[in-house]
Amino acid sequence: MKIVVTGGAGFIGSHLVERLLQAGHQVGTLDNLSTGRIVFLTNDQYKHNHTLVQGSVTDRALLEKLMDQCDVVFHLAAMLGVKNTVENPLQIIESNIDGTRNVLEMAYKKHVKVIFSSTSEIYGKNQTLPFQESSDRVLGPTSIHRWCYATAKALDEHLCFAYADKGLPVTIVRYFNAYGPRQSSSQYGQVVPRFITAALKNEPIEVYGEGTQSRCFTFIDDTVSGTVSAMEPKANGLAFNIGSDTPITIYDLAHLIARSVGSSSPIVKVPYDKAYGPGYEDMPARMPDLSRSKSILGYAPTVSLQDGLQRTIAWYRDHLN
Repeated sequence: MKIVVTGGAGFIGSHLVERLLQAGHQVGTLDNLSTGRIVFLTNDQYKHNHTLVQGSVTDRALLEKLMDQCDVVFHLAAMLGVKNTVENPLQIIESNIDGTRNVLEMAYKKHVKVIFSSTSEIYGKNQTLPFQESSDRVLGPTSIHRWCYATAKALDEHLCFAYADKGLPVTIVRYFNAYGPRQSSSQYGQVVPRFITAALKNEPIEVYGEGTQSRCFTFIDDTVSGTVSAMEPKANGLAFNIGSDTPITIYDLAHLIARSVGSSSPIVKVPYDKAYGPGYEDMPARMPDLSRSKSILGYAPTVSLQDGLQRTIAWYRDHLN
């Protein structure tokens, strides 16, 4: 099958491209390399059946050309991260909405299947756990930039469902805290690489707030498995939670990483205002209901947090510099 992956040089995207090539597909990677890295796509396996196109999903002519050459597009290109949400709200809104609209419009012209990568952020601060795909979205006021990423991704999903109603085969996958090798510790403020980097350097591991907030961390192999399974026609027109359903508090995660590294790093609590500025609001807990993903996609996470962290730490030991 001929497949295009937007954002394919990034953390999740490069692992997805790798899996698709291993399955024998022809893959074209579209990435503007603003955050993606060519080095992730330079192993021997990328020399066959793979093409890297440096460009943007804002380039409609380029997108239309790529759609002429594929059967499926995985749309992962996005601007994300809590830090960017607070500091660059306009870029978050414009880049996510404009790019997704272009991908869907061009895919609709060619009747190309779309798998859109969304996020658990869209559930906002809903405290009714676990989150089902039909759960309500609970967000703060529009004057707080914290909520712009969740809003932009939700509008992207509305576009996906609108095109599905018009006959486009489209599936949405909502990621829950993916982590693993190749994830940046600096670009988006992601917690796992940030903690691992600090632990390896024996520097303080900074926990924002009290650290009582809990998340379900999903090793990249499981994230990719759920994403690939969304290619099936039975997934068309639906959204799926893709993640682990085993929660851990951020404070406990910091201790677990420090122990796993064998680090002498102290665990330090940093107020949210100092980390993100005044008015920042975090969610106390996030956990997915995986019933739909299991029953329709056959999805189930297989990598434990302990095992996934060991594999991730090993990668960072080799690549930290």
